[in-house]
Amino acid sequence: MGRLSVKKIAKLTEPGRYGDGHGLYLQVASPRNRSWIFRYERDGKERMLGLGPLHTFTLEEARERGRLTRQEIKNGQDPRENRKAEKARRALEAARNKPFKECAEACFNDHSPAWKSAVHRQDWLSTLQRYAFSEFGELPVAQVDAGLVLRVLKPLWLTKTKTAKMLRQRIEVVLSWATAHGYRDGENPARLRGNLEHMLPTAEKVRRVVHHAALPHVEIGVFMSELRVHDSIPARALEFLILTAARAAETRLATWDEINLAARVWIVPAERMKGDREHRVPLSDQAVALLNRLPRLAGCEYVFPGARHGPTHENAMWGVLRALRPGLTVHGFRSTFRTWTEEHTRFPREVAEQALAHTIGSAVERAYRRTDLFEKRRELMEAWARYCDAAGSGAIVPMRHRA
Repeated sequence: MGRLSVKKIAKLTEPGRYGDGHGLYLQVASPRNRSWIFRYERDGKERMLGLGPLHTFTLEEARERGRLTRQEIKNGQDPRENRKAEKARRALEAARNKPFKECAEACFNDHSPAWKSAVHRQDWLSTLQRYAFSEFGELPVAQVDAGLVLRVLKPLWLTKTKTAKMLRQRIEVVLSWATAHGYRDGENPARLRGNLEHMLPTAEKVRRVVHHAALPHVEIGVFMSELRVHDSIPARALEFLILTAARAAETRLATWDEINLAARVWIVPAERMKGDREHRVPLSDQAVALLNRLPRLAGCEYVFPGARHGPTHENAMWGVLRALRPGLTVHGFRSTFRTWTEEHTRFPREVAEQALAHTIGSAVERAYRRTDLFEKRRELMEAWARYCDAAGSGAIVPMRHRA
């Protein structure tokens, strides 16, 4: 020890290693890149351990660090393994101090690309921002417990039950994400079953679930007569939606290249379907006649165009409906159609559910079913269109069987 000195070190600029003794070296990569290293042997193999740069640690400090390292070796420890363990410990400690807000944003970034609804993406994080972040957003995620979760849920549970339920679910997802990434451990304090259900009243009993308001099917004929008086694109879009039992977004964003008038079919692409599967919609005589009457604007691909050659506005159909039947919802016409099929036809349940593009049966059953019941659905949609034309008709509509 003592081969190096402060004056000697100042002159060492040539690349190489310069020993001070007892395993301590000054490693020179360039005049501006000089650092301390410690050489030792472990299990017959040479090992090097960095002790820091020269501009941070003086010669005396480097000698002290070297002395402590030799003590570790004398005690049977491996300094490099000790450094790795310490680094892992600090990383774990830092992870457990990761704020809930940061975890929520990272969880959102991981999962949101799979969500089709832009409204859902926007609402998911904003709900947490509005209610949870102010209470424990900056708190380490490992410290979020049932008491904190209840603090944000209780004020909403009786007055804004739907919002509270969504908030609880999203907090649970964030905490599960944090557990999976090692930022916390133990039970999820936002879990409802076996946990919060014992601390909060049953949501369904607090606020009764209100389904989409729907027109009684016996009134559909009268309503269609009134609707056809309205001469507007949104009115035609609503009429087409009713005739096809489609969803609002599927109808509003329909393009002419999806429709084959000769084959009398509308093919809705998978990216616009709730179930992420292409859906073939048989077009009745009335639906085809409606499409044939529609104007086609040059440079506009949409069947039901709105402003600036874009699709009709998302609230346009609702505006027409509000003028005719205040209180009803556009989505409710799917319920009108389903109730009619159940009470006034003999079509099998599977045909009606397929017409609504609902998932039918178990995963195994769907794997073996290789048909979308298209021809049977064509008969169903023709019967539905005739029923919509017959104001107030309550006649049973049988399914026509092939000879």
